[in-house]
Amino acid sequence: MRTKLFPLLFLLLAISSYAQEKPDRLSESKPNIIWIFTDDHSYQTIGAYGGRLQDLNPTPNLDKLASEGMIFNKCYVENSICAPSRAALLTGKMSHLNGKFTNTKKHPFNHDQQQFQKILRKNGYQTAMIGKIHLDGNMQGFDYWEVLLGQGSYVNPVLLSDNGKNQYEGYTTDIITDKSLDWLENKRDKDKPFMMMLHHKAPHRAWVPKREHLSLYEDIEVPEPDNLFDDYKTRTSAAHGQTMSILKDMNLNRDLKMTPAENEYWAKTKGIDDRFDARREKYKDLDLEGDELLKLKYQIYMKDYLRCIYSVDENIGRVLAYLKESGLDKNTIVMYSSDQGFYMGEHGWFDKRFMYEESFRTPLIVKWPGQTKAGSVNSDLVQNIDFAETFLDIADAPIPEDMQGKSLVPILKGKTPKDWRENLYYHYYEYPGAHSVRQHEGIANKRYKLIRFYGKDVKNEEEWEFYDLKKDPSEMNNLYPKLKNSSKISEMKRELLKLKKHYKVI
Repeated sequence: MRTKLFPLLFLLLAISSYAQEKPDRLSESKPNIIWIFTDDHSYQTIGAYGGRLQDLNPTPNLDKLASEGMIFNKCYVENSICAPSRAALLTGKMSHLNGKFTNTKKHPFNHDQQQFQKILRKNGYQTAMIGKIHLDGNMQGFDYWEVLLGQGSYVNPVLLSDNGKNQYEGYTTDIITDKSLDWLENKRDKDKPFMMMLHHKAPHRAWVPKREHLSLYEDIEVPEPDNLFDDYKTRTSAAHGQTMSILKDMNLNRDLKMTPAENEYWAKTKGIDDRFDARREKYKDLDLEGDELLKLKYQIYMKDYLRCIYSVDENIGRVLAYLKESGLDKNTIVMYSSDQGFYMGEHGWFDKRFMYEESFRTPLIVKWPGQTKAGSVNSDLVQNIDFAETFLDIADAPIPEDMQGKSLVPILKGKTPKDWRENLYYHYYEYPGAHSVRQHEGIANKRYKLIRFYGKDVKNEEEWEFYDLKKDPSEMNNLYPKLKNSSKISEMKRELLKLKKHYKVI
């Protein structure tokens, strides 16, 4: 009798031991990563970042994510333009090394080069890329990918995948979220950790809100920035020569939909052509100019922009709800960022490109259950070349030595390394090009910023700007002409040369 009971008793003990160990094994498993990325989303329009627009409450779900994780106040890009920013995201390298200097076909992205997702796959992760990537050609290193063609459209988008091109009917922000949730629920291998990149087109120009959101903010006046009427008095020729002025360069047709559609695409695209009919009727006899026209264009621009953001935030809420309902929230890191910042009327502008704060800086919010302190705020200098290394470090995968950023994992755990960077390098290349922003490079720390504009169309082929960000956070007063021989500027120039050598620019 005892010989028969002993094997049974041993089996029961083994089962009991496994049951006790299983939760620990689960908690020690590699975390999933969901990376949510938008196009041209300004930190100024995220409630958690504060500022003049926070009372409009455009981002309740992002604000909740920030309250449950860490918000970064000093996250920046190395080249403030769409495709180069995405190339930096995938490679962990600046434009001069990954080869994607501009948005143009003159500088195609080499998909064969090293990218973080390829390394993740080799280390047991399942990878997916859904939405906007703005890098021509077939994606590599993703188990599943379906991406917008080029800039994509706000309505009835065409997406490219291994199966070719397919068009879908509906609002693009919703469709990208639908496809992401479908992959999470039905297409992934649920025995593997995953890294999913969910990339929205919104809120890229030209702004088309979801039909159901067209009346949002209709009866309010969006607060104006103090420098909406900036005259660039102390700035170099670059600020005077740009073509990104709300007053002069934002058009009444495609951008603001205040006049009948003249563009063939807008006139024929189902779902877009009729939604602005009431607006066109309202402004058909518009007769404004100067400051009054600028103020009106600003209001219409900002409201459409915020409506697009509202849809993004609404869909982020859908993703967070799914994670909670499925139980994935316990071991899934959710990260939110944008490919760069954007001007919300500051300096009288829209768009990006300049090294000034509104386009140089980008939002970053991270929730890492069990690791990142809820409600924490970080002010270390981080940059988009750090993202690839961070993904790899989270996955305990090797980080190639030729990547140029640093993993944010120690910071996310509340322990900033003692040797963390004190300066950032920036370089914008696309000139001649859209919005006529001159080529420039520069260095910035938490207090000062030094910018060098260069090229044939710059006065004397080289002009400098220097800002004290503590005293002049809006960058209205270029101090370089008065201080060009000061010790601080000389020090910043030396540091700029060091950074260029460090990042192999020279």
